[in-house]
Amino acid sequence: MKIGLTGTQSVGKSTLAKALKNLPEFANYEVATERSKYLRDQGIALNSDSTIKGQLVFAAERSLELMKENIITDRTVYDVSAFTLSAKSIEWQTKIKFTKLIMQLHKEYDVIIYVSPEGIEIEDNGVRTTDSEYRDKIDNVIKEMLIEWPPVKLIEVKGTTEDRIATIKKALSL
Repeated sequence: MKIGLTGTQSVGKSTLAKALKNLPEFANYEVATERSKYLRDQGIALNSDSTIKGQLVFAAERSLELMKENIITDRTVYDVSAFTLSAKSIEWQTKIKFTKLIMQLHKEYDVIIYVSPEGIEIEDNGVRTTDSEYRDKIDNVIKEMLIEWPPVKLIEVKGTTEDRIATIKKALSL
């Protein structure tokens, strides 16, 4: 399966992806985690300062991930589109064209797991913004996109990592 975790920043997507990899059911899966620190160090603007060049890099990474079998990724085309739509420096028409293009890939995920920010504090990792309004904006855009471009299978998780794993295992009948 191709499993994509989607959700706003600082909700534990990477933590959940790594925890899933440790389960026997996902032992033969590759886990791809976002490389935002590396990309920032390459000069790619992140958060609301993101540019179309930066978003193209993120889109290319998601496309590459979708070429693999048995993958768990902590970012999806939903995330890339939400950050693009929320970027200040990208013109509106470019945002719309980009989103329509990248969202053509959304059905390639067998499962999309929406990770709710409910009850999760923003962690300052030195890369992402700690602006709660921006975090909420990204979350709302992702939720709207999940309605506009419904995934093949959607699982919503919240709570602790253990709660999230239990929800996923139940939804996937594992």
